[in-house]
Amino acid sequence: MSIFLVHFPLFLDMYSKTLRMMLSKKSLPVLISVALLGLFLTYSCKGNDQPGKYEKIFRQVAEMLQDNHFSPRKLDDNFSKMIFRKFLENIDPDKNIFLQSDIRELRKYENKIDDELQGAPITFFKAVSALYDKRMQESSIYYKDILSKPFSFVIDETVILDAEKLDWPSSEQARKESWRKKLKYMTLERYADLLEAREQNRQTAGYNIKSDTELEKDARDRVSTIISRNFERLRVKFTEEERFNMLVNTITTSMDPHTTFFPPIEKRYFDEQMSGRFFGIGASLRQEDGSIKIATLVTGSPAWKSQQITVGDIVMKVGQATDEPVDLTGFDTEDAVKLIRGKKGTEVKLTLKKADGSLKIVSLIRDEIVTEETFARSVVIQEQENKIGYIFLPEFYADWERPNGARSAMDVARELIKLREQKVDGIIIDLRNNGGGSLYDVVQMVGFFIEEGPIVQVKDREGNPNILRDRDRSVLYDGPLAVMVNEFSASASEIFAAAIQDYKRGLVVGSTSTYGKGTVQRNISLDGGNGSPFSMAGTAVELGTIKLTLQKFYRINGGSTQLKGVTPDIILPDQFEYLKYREKDNPDALPWDEIQKASFSPSKTWYDINDVVSKGRERVKNNSNFNAIHEAVNQLEKINDKVYSLKLEKYKAEQKQVREVIKKIDEVNKIKTELSLSLLPIDEKRLSEDKDKLERRRQWAKSLGKDIYLAETVNVVKDMIGRNTMVKK
Repeated sequence: MSIFLVHFPLFLDMYSKTLRMMLSKKSLPVLISVALLGLFLTYSCKGNDQPGKYEKIFRQVAEMLQDNHFSPRKLDDNFSKMIFRKFLENIDPDKNIFLQSDIRELRKYENKIDDELQGAPITFFKAVSALYDKRMQESSIYYKDILSKPFSFVIDETVILDAEKLDWPSSEQARKESWRKKLKYMTLERYADLLEAREQNRQTAGYNIKSDTELEKDARDRVSTIISRNFERLRVKFTEEERFNMLVNTITTSMDPHTTFFPPIEKRYFDEQMSGRFFGIGASLRQEDGSIKIATLVTGSPAWKSQQITVGDIVMKVGQATDEPVDLTGFDTEDAVKLIRGKKGTEVKLTLKKADGSLKIVSLIRDEIVTEETFARSVVIQEQENKIGYIFLPEFYADWERPNGARSAMDVARELIKLREQKVDGIIIDLRNNGGGSLYDVVQMVGFFIEEGPIVQVKDREGNPNILRDRDRSVLYDGPLAVMVNEFSASASEIFAAAIQDYKRGLVVGSTSTYGKGTVQRNISLDGGNGSPFSMAGTAVELGTIKLTLQKFYRINGGSTQLKGVTPDIILPDQFEYLKYREKDNPDALPWDEIQKASFSPSKTWYDINDVVSKGRERVKNNSNFNAIHEAVNQLEKINDKVYSLKLEKYKAEQKQVREVIKKIDEVNKIKTELSLSLLPIDEKRLSEDKDKLERRRQWAKSLGKDIYLAETVNVVKDMIGRNTMVKK
């Protein structure tokens, strides 16, 4: 049974966030780019080509939620009203598509969604979808008219970018005014940047110095291009079935944030993320100027072997063997990737536009592509007379389909053995941004550091507790240990950190708390597989999969990590603290509770834990860099989510304040004297066969050398090494 504890921050509320990513470009100047938010899920559909498909999905989802969810909400009129509100906010996240009159008209369906889930004909969704098409067409006309005329940035007016503070427009004129302010703000952003670039380049030879009028026109043209692409993407990708998938996810995530619906192609993508392998052509893609281009080629992959694909080629179309190719107009890179990937040995055809403008169709046979960057890896840190091993684990991955597939626990074991052979004095396990994964692997992994005992407690909806234990008395590593976490360390990461902390086997270092996901999910197919009670044999179109919350897990000390997460022994000020992205910030999250403590004996340490913790906290308290980060984050929190000026001078003053804060964070977020890191000789030798992989690994190690959080964790491990207070047994 594939039980996993997963929290991919880029996958949260996947369909409710899809439209936000496509259209709700608030461009908040305070928002720092976070790679974890770079991914969102969409589904390429062919339409509702099977009568009754929506009804079947609704009925089965409802039954599955009621019969199997850990703590299901009652499907009644109150639930229906909640879904009504949430879905309208999800499908129109900026509240600039529908009108207030539309919402009033739709209220006749407000109490019907629960009935539809239990077998009544689907009417609410069809009414919303039809109205959405009409209003979207109307809205798509606004921007062309608005952006055809110059903006005046001397008028003292403001725009609210937080939709939670807005209601839907009261009239068509009010809706157009909402669009005008949004487009004006987007233009102002780009206009201010162009003005700044002009000042910086006035003395540059050959630089074309444009007038204010010309720059304002350039800014409007850029916004027009962006909005045009957004509407094109909505037209091409945000189909009726895509909207229905969003509705289903609105329903499932209202039970709890981690109960989600996967259409078939998304389930495959999820499995690929978990396994670290996929079948494709071995080319990474990037989006540039509205086109999808080849970014890199993996040595030895089908794309590389063909010698017909070059970095920079534009991918125009993707075809499956003899099928009609799909035009990628309006697609983003994630959409294109999902079309290119498929089953091993199958054919995919790319229509490429070469640098000289010619078109070329390249036929490739998919093969396995291993993404090593998703697997555990290590380096050695030389700190004066101490040698410290560092293991980075991006997720608790597990290849469920192959007995000999990649497993995170076994990979970590191999890294530990390699570091032991290097005679390291201590080890750091980095679980920052690790969203979780396999429950089985995390239990195994804790066992590498303790003799034996309970690791985590699991409770189902009936209240039946189950204790998962390490029964192997052997210990793979018994030296100084520190675990790095942050607010994006979730689920399985929290189990590991909590167990190490409860056993006093090592110290946890990081932000004020981890994410706070203390629930267990299992994938259950709506088509009758994976133990589903539903038999849909012979169904022409796959219905999808529910990732269903079945259990909650608890620390061996009895407390749940749900909502509260794990509080590190030594807290380091975090630059992303103000984003409010943890489980506790989600109103649909399940509550915190506790159960009886498990019977266990803490590990015996050869150092005074309290002494090391006290020393670390004092060091952080007196660290000017950490103090500066803490102060800057408080400033960002005050600046963020407010009303923004559309007057140039006020906007520039606001931006100056923001840039100064962010610049301050950038300056203090890196140490002046870099850590001395080196790849393990065995890894150098293995990677030397692929120069690109070796260079990427070296660049990764180099970036770690400037990490202020890693530097402080190294200090903590040094304290453990140097403060022996008892004989090690």
